[in-house]
Amino acid sequence: MSVNKKSRRDFLKLGVIAGGTLLTGSVVKTALSGNEDKKSGEKVKMLTQDGKLVEVDKSSILPVGKYISPKEARQGIPNRKFVMVIDLARCKNARKCVEVCQAGHHLPSDHEWMKVYLMQDSEKSFPYWFPRPCFHCDNPMCASVCPVGATYKRTDGIVLVDSERCIGCKFCMTGCPYSVRVFNWKDPETPEQDKIKKYSPETGIPQVEGTVGKCVFCVDLLRTGELPRCVTGCPMGVIFFGDIFEDTVTNGTETFQLSQLIKDRTAFRYLEFLGTEPSVYYLPPTQRLFPFERGLEDLDEKILARYKNTPFVLKMKNENLNYGK
Repeated sequence: MSVNKKSRRDFLKLGVIAGGTLLTGSVVKTALSGNEDKKSGEKVKMLTQDGKLVEVDKSSILPVGKYISPKEARQGIPNRKFVMVIDLARCKNARKCVEVCQAGHHLPSDHEWMKVYLMQDSEKSFPYWFPRPCFHCDNPMCASVCPVGATYKRTDGIVLVDSERCIGCKFCMTGCPYSVRVFNWKDPETPEQDKIKKYSPETGIPQVEGTVGKCVFCVDLLRTGELPRCVTGCPMGVIFFGDIFEDTVTNGTETFQLSQLIKDRTAFRYLEFLGTEPSVYYLPPTQRLFPFERGLEDLDEKILARYKNTPFVLKMKNENLNYGK
């Protein structure tokens, strides 16, 4: 398989995540953005939120996306059809994708929009780690069963939930065969700075008690030319993101032609036989970079407990092999 490696800057020049509406203003790039550009050497003075004058490198400044209202959020980014590819051979359950998602959307620890499962296809096969975001299906069952139109599919492929319309009936949770939705049983303890923000389905901030939340493909970042948080947060380069129309996906470091990658690696879509047509592809866990046991190391006890009754872990414990050490 031919690999086309480009820098993140080269990828964005292709226009894969371009086309969003911008607002005059700026923010400073953080390490989370995955920016690897060199410093320009040109200094710019900026006023911080607490009134301090600071000097930053011009290359570290990004435009700020404008507020997208619930009505505007129903319109997809023009001429885009977003897609995600997850390479199961690279995943070792580092859980950084989960952590940056939680932090970026200000979610409680027990509300994970991204989950990592330990999968085993048969009793004689070996397990592997399986990151699971929302699949943003082209035929979303969740949207078809919502009685008030709170869940909807956009032209750019993204499925969103409007908390201002959501009545908490949980029909969408029942209709989703992938269990990607999380119900806010209590006040999500929204940070004070978020309580004063205008709500937008594109960010899901602030979350509302009695409503449903889920992965939004970080569309707020897509509008400003950034990759989703889980993509740039993963240290193993497991998650790729891009545009079907451009036929390109990237993890921020490596860039591939989507159609060729799917062909060469025999990609599949999870439970595709259900007719949901997911926008997330998986590359099989062949020639894995790490033994799955590495993913059990140094886990919090609550997280480790999730895997204790899976067949292979039970076998490990019965044979007195290292478990979570």
